[in-house]
Amino acid sequence: MSNLAKLVLASANIGKIEELQALLKDLRIDIVPQGDLGIQDIEETGLSFVENSILKARNAAALSNLPAIADDSGLEVDYLQGAPGIYSARFAGDNATDAENRAKLLDQLSDVPEKLRTARYQTVIVFMRHASDPTPIICQGTWEGRIAFEQKGDSGFGYDSLFFVPEMACHAAELDAQAKQTLSHRGKAITQFINHLSAV
Repeated sequence: MSNLAKLVLASANIGKIEELQALLKDLRIDIVPQGDLGIQDIEETGLSFVENSILKARNAAALSNLPAIADDSGLEVDYLQGAPGIYSARFAGDNATDAENRAKLLDQLSDVPEKLRTARYQTVIVFMRHASDPTPIICQGTWEGRIAFEQKGDSGFGYDSLFFVPEMACHAAELDAQAKQTLSHRGKAITQFINHLSAV
């Protein structure tokens, strides 16, 4: 896909946009956030990360007439049977802030011991050449960890300050950008995507 010169990034989430642009910087592709083109977020009505990513990519491609890449991500907590999952960004309500979502998660796990606080971040990346692309590229990344009892770290977004990364013995929000790109769910999914692009 060497003729790919420009694509639209189907997200309005500043944290996601910054991470995705950093991860894709070596592709030498002009990556335009959908907001720069006046495209609003579409309602996420899917029941899975895959469905929501396809909805977002298709909407951005249709309204921009450009290839589109979308990301749908979330946190799955085993004790909560996979919640908040696809509702991670609105766990505490439709217009909830990251801080409100984290507070609700801590409340729901208040009496749960460390060994039962296992969790993972999931990301699904979808790339569509056009809005009616019948074979979109779909890549998935997973990041295993657990939910800590208190917040630590100043970087990242979402649940990063609560997400403890065992192999680094720190919270995701304490990692520098390069380490997070290597370890994270989003970094793994984007690496798959880049490898796929290089092979076609």
